[in-house]
Amino acid sequence: MNKPQKFEYPVFYTPYIEILDGVSGLLEHLENSLELFEQLLYELKEEKYEYRYEEGKWTIKEIVQHLIDAERVFVYRSLRFSRRDETSVMGFEENSYVSNYDINKRDINNLLDEFCLLRRSTILMFQDFDEDTLDLTGSVEGNTFSVRALGFICSGHVLHHLKVIEERYL
Repeated sequence: MNKPQKFEYPVFYTPYIEILDGVSGLLEHLENSLELFEQLLYELKEEKYEYRYEEGKWTIKEIVQHLIDAERVFVYRSLRFSRRDETSVMGFEENSYVSNYDINKRDINNLLDEFCLLRRSTILMFQDFDEDTLDLTGSVEGNTFSVRALGFICSGHVLHHLKVIEERYL
């Protein structure tokens, strides 16, 4: 399961693909990004989870909820495309997902556990996909994605946000 080609995803997602090494396969990236998530986020002091490095920026809790929401969206798209569902797929407004939900009231352990369980489910789904399935594509608001690209985007998206947390929150 090699990294996707540039024609398998919109250019907007390039940073999420480029942050991944070119050696590991899709399942390794999904596992590794989960491991890094667990190592970094389960060890923080309680007060860090609601810290904002700047007014208007998300807290770490909000970032984790964003990772959960985005993973669900990417996996849903992967499922639809893998089943050759040609129904139009809409995008989602990530900022609205965060601003329309009081995430900071959530228990951090439940939030972290939810992401980890979701990622394990993602891994199980992608384990069953063969190369032909990974090559299948679908469209989101006129942008083409392969099933493969969506799996890699899941991994790179987490790594991107972990890097932001390390650089701006810790």
